[in-house]
Amino acid sequence: MIVVADSGSTKCDWIFVEGDTKVQFSTMGFNPMFHTSHQVAFELRKNNEFLDYASRVSNVHFYGAGCSSTKLQTIIKTGLTEIFPNAQIDVQHDLDGAVYAACQGKPGIACILGTGSNSAYFDGQHIHEEVPALGYIMGDEGSGSYFGKQLLAAYFYKQMPDGIRERFKQAFPNITDEDVFDHVYSQPHANVYLASFMRFLSDNKDEKYVQDMVYKGLSKFIDIHIWRYRGYKEVPVHFVGSIAYHFEDLLRKVAAIHHINVGRIIQKPVDTLVEHHSQ
Repeated sequence: MIVVADSGSTKCDWIFVEGDTKVQFSTMGFNPMFHTSHQVAFELRKNNEFLDYASRVSNVHFYGAGCSSTKLQTIIKTGLTEIFPNAQIDVQHDLDGAVYAACQGKPGIACILGTGSNSAYFDGQHIHEEVPALGYIMGDEGSGSYFGKQLLAAYFYKQMPDGIRERFKQAFPNITDEDVFDHVYSQPHANVYLASFMRFLSDNKDEKYVQDMVYKGLSKFIDIHIWRYRGYKEVPVHFVGSIAYHFEDLLRKVAAIHHINVGRIIQKPVDTLVEHHSQ
């Protein structure tokens, strides 16, 4: 039995594969920037059914946000070793997973638009990262955490249209600036907290105010990331992640204006990664 996992900072999708049988699980996301090996093992031990399957696994292929170096990959691998004692464990960056799932062996640009954001160019053999992902404080343009920051700032600065502001109050009646400060500056996983406000934008995505906000954020992502790759007009640009999936229509509109040839838009790359590792 093998298991393939694709983890963002918010959620991790797991698929256990044995022959023609597939079993899926969803857990919290694990990012070595924010989680220790102990936290990985501790959280996974909460699911007894997951543990029953884990004991039978021979190979684990884990793709995770933040797993961009050997040091960071080792944090996740150490935690997984406690859960999968009989398995060979391979931990790679979620950007590698995005390339394998979206490009499918052909040249292209793969972009992640989820809780965070990132991009890479695949020349058919090697993965090239032109600009680094600077995380939710300095970067993550076009991501859930990026838009969450903008939404909260607009609310507390009283820059929202009255109708949107009233809906926000109804959706989060008890929110205060003190609560936000605590979550962002004192509690762990501030990026996940910020990204949680994307549900409000998704629920109101037909509003011009929301469309303008998302349009500008996606345009900034294209400017900082995609335009940095030579020949970006000559290859398909693929997108994976919840933001790309739920705002597909607006993403395609922004891409067309910026002369971007959109390829695949994939909400969960784990299914395609299973195919990749089953070949």
